[in-house]
Formats: sequence, structure tokens, C-alpha cells
Amino acid sequence: MSNTRELDRYDKDIIKFLSKDGRLTVTELAIKTGLSKTPCQVRMKRLVRDGFIIGFRAIINHNLLDVGHIAFAEVKLRDTTKKALDAFNLAVQGIHEVEQCHMIAGAFDYLLMVRTKDINAYRHILGERISALPHVASSSTYVAMEAVKEVGHSELNS
Repeated sequence: MSNTRELDRYDKDIIKFLSKDGRLTVTELAIKTGLSKTPCQVRMKRLVRDGFIIGFRAIINHNLLDVGHIAFAEVKLRDTTKKALDAFNLAVQGIHEVEQCHMIAGAFDYLLMVRTKDINAYRHILGERISALPHVASSSTYVAMEAVKEVGHSELNS
């Protein structure tokens, strides 16, 4: 981002409150930040325009949707040239169950967060989709036993 504008306390408060509840009305946000409605709305629009806020989303109860199983897969590639990384990056976008994919500096190349119905569904995704991604040499899996903190969830009751 080329924007180097400093954020003041009000901007930071707007970001903090919206990150906890993106459905706050401008009036509610103004009350929480101590601003009047119009300056609060102007600041919020500027934060969106300048890229500090890039979107709003619903926090989903994945257990009710029967996709509460989370596994983290370390993926090591055979080739880490730009062309190979680009091919992997593009292909992983097509796997719906991969909620997050991060390139890692370390003993492996990528860390994937994969959400499925259960371990059997995960095994299928790993074996048929993730292992078939371009340039994959190996993978290791870590199964989450309990979510202690997730963005959005822990803040709902505060």
C-alpha cells in the first residue's frame, strides 16, 4: 500500500470497533468513538477508500454447517522457482476447503488451513487435491483439537 497516512486514535478506534462488529451503524460507531455522526462517517469512508478497511464479512458457525474439522497442512514443493510458486499459488485458489494459504520461510514452503466435515473428508482433499497441486513434494498434517482463539469469535462476547 502506498498510503503512508498516520492513523490517529479515532481512526484506530473505528478499525477496532468495526473489526469486532462490522454491522455497527454509523450512529453506533460514532457513540463508541466519541465522534459525531458526520465526521465518523467521513473517517470510515476514508479508511475504506485508503485500503485500511478492505471489506466486511459474516462470522460463520462452521459446526452448524457441518464443516467444523480444521487441519493445518505443511506443504513442501519440489521446485521453488517463481514459475513453480506462481503455478502453486494459482492452483491452490481452486480448492474451496483451503481457507488460508501462507508462504512460509522455514523448513517447508506453505502452510494451509483446511476446513472439512471430518478427518475422512480431509484425507480425501489431501490425497486428491492438495497432493495433486503443482510441484508438491510432500506434506505433513496437524489436526486442530480445539479453537482457543479465532478472529471474530472471541470478540463477540466482549
